[in-house]
Amino acid sequence: MAATIPHSRPLSDSEVEGPALKKQRLDVEEMEVEVKKVVESTTKEPEEIVISLESAQRNRAPKHKKKKRKEPPLPEPCSPSDVLYQEIRTLLGGDVVVSVTEAGGAFQPPYEYGEEVEVKIETIGSGGTGIALAPPEKGPWAVVVPFALSGESVRVRIGKTDRMHSIGFLLEVLTRNAELRDDSLVQCKYFGSCGGCQYQMVSGENQLSLKRDVIVKAYKTYSQLQPTVIPPIEPTVESPLVYAYRTKITPHFERPPKHAKKEDVASGAQPPWLKIGFNLTNSNSTLDIEECPIATPILNNQYKSDRKDIIQNIFSYKKGVSLMYRDSLDTSFDASEMMTPPIDKLSDAFTRHVCVSDQKGSSREMVGDYLFEYNAGGFFQNNNSVLPLMVDYVRDLINPGEGKEHPTHLVDTYCGAGLFAISLSSAFQKVAGIELSQSSIASAKANAKLNSIPDDKISFLSGEASNIFATVQDFPPERTAIVIDPPRKGCDDLFLKQLLAFRCNTVVYVSCNVHTQARDVGIIVRETANDGEGRRYRLESLRGFDLFPQTAHVESVALLRLY
Repeated sequence: MAATIPHSRPLSDSEVEGPALKKQRLDVEEMEVEVKKVVESTTKEPEEIVISLESAQRNRAPKHKKKKRKEPPLPEPCSPSDVLYQEIRTLLGGDVVVSVTEAGGAFQPPYEYGEEVEVKIETIGSGGTGIALAPPEKGPWAVVVPFALSGESVRVRIGKTDRMHSIGFLLEVLTRNAELRDDSLVQCKYFGSCGGCQYQMVSGENQLSLKRDVIVKAYKTYSQLQPTVIPPIEPTVESPLVYAYRTKITPHFERPPKHAKKEDVASGAQPPWLKIGFNLTNSNSTLDIEECPIATPILNNQYKSDRKDIIQNIFSYKKGVSLMYRDSLDTSFDASEMMTPPIDKLSDAFTRHVCVSDQKGSSREMVGDYLFEYNAGGFFQNNNSVLPLMVDYVRDLINPGEGKEHPTHLVDTYCGAGLFAISLSSAFQKVAGIELSQSSIASAKANAKLNSIPDDKISFLSGEASNIFATVQDFPPERTAIVIDPPRKGCDDLFLKQLLAFRCNTVVYVSCNVHTQARDVGIIVRETANDGEGRRYRLESLRGFDLFPQTAHVESVALLRLY
């Protein structure tokens, strides 16, 4: 039975109509026709008319040849656009894509903009979108459909074109995937329009399976490793909270348009042009959102209150604004007193939450037995419910097992506010956190003191990118473990060269972008493959953590050990 999707985004008038057609110039033949008409009605001599025609041709602006549109460069490797492109290449066939590209057809869709078509979804991409292939008579082409699942036949409206594919906005599910789709699970009225979530119609168990598949495909595509050296991907670790878990949100809105007049808006009413919220799926336009079910209640309460103030005072804004809300333990309590034994985790200091909306303000949260304080606008994981599980997992990975020597030293690179360095400190004799950001180092040092970790055991250092491991040269590599937790872009070549030169015993790579992780892990394994016994890294385990339920995102943890 067909299911109508109620919240798919309609195309704007300009999108439906498409670009305006340019008026064509009259060519010489058309000019001669006009001259013939003049000849038949004029009293001039024919010779004068011919001269006039020749003069007109000489005085016309030279006719330029239409330049062939230059195709955009290939997307940046491991970027979301590149991941999608590689998945489309796999479906269409690499040779086919090369052939189409060389013929200049990579951006020539077989569909009209705004056309409604029926397609069948072949697979689900790593970004959570369904990918369909155009029928053979249309030629090699893909249609990418957000909110569609593999095996489903769907009706879509064709949107913008990109390399070898068109975006299809889901209008109707004609044949559903009964094993994956359960629309009764959806808890957000904006789902289907908002770009924040992709999987609310999929059960938690199936979401975990889909995210494991993302890791499998990432290592197949980007690691350049033989399948025999990639271990089986372990099941994805579930988040204890699957809604109301997100501790930071960043809604936004634009200033009033120039044509807007205050007197045209009723007092207290929201103007139709004011949208406060998050981006529409596959769009830079903002969707007006009153609340977000995956955000914590404390954030939604503050956001609802601020929306009323923004609507009331919208004409006082001279530019667009990005808001920031961070869920925090109440920072009015003295942090050092909180951590002085005996610690009462049931007290208000550990249970009362507030919303911090100042980017430069201080935010506070517990992870396991450790208290962390950091800049609210800075980076810290946004799902506190699953963080203790991930920290414990990293600790267990580093332990080589019974009968083997446990590393005595730990280096936490890209350490931020000190999450891993501090949380894992009890298992090591010496711990060092390395970070380029001076403000993050200041937070990490304060957190170490807050958690009563002595200075002779833990240190935090701001390393230069060109020589970041110089700060831990006294650490014995054969007894040192390194935790890497870089930003989405992964590790740069300079960092990897220094890591390989240091050649520590154990590396745990935590990543918010499994595609750059696969690339970097592949480099580490390949570069040491021929170095001999005791110098070669093996990839021992891979596992995902569901830090963002209802979305396609997966956090990946990889373990490499020296043999």
